[in-house]
Amino acid sequence: MSITMRIYQQYDASHEKEFLELEKKFAQLEATRPDYPKGKRMRPVSGSEPCNTLVWQCEFPDMASAHGILDFFHGDSAHEDLLSEQIQYFKQVRIEFCENLDY
Repeated sequence: MSITMRIYQQYDASHEKEFLELEKKFAQLEATRPDYPKGKRMRPVSGSEPCNTLVWQCEFPDMASAHGILDFFHGDSAHEDLLSEQIQYFKQVRIEFCENLDY
């Protein structure tokens, strides 16, 4: 069964421009590196998450692959460099894993 991983990043709304500019660089990194997962980025318009939240979502073949990508991110210097710039704007981060029901 496949797994969808979502990373919720609530950021300081007063620094939205800076946060999203850095997030655009993460998207460019994904697009240019074949070893990166190709995630989808979303911002809530209505719902339980505040509007100053970025949601990154990606599907993986199994739980081990989804967990493995977190280790990959932490070991990749390009990702770590961008994260070190962006982390100052974080208010909270949450990761969730959902089992995809392939009926």
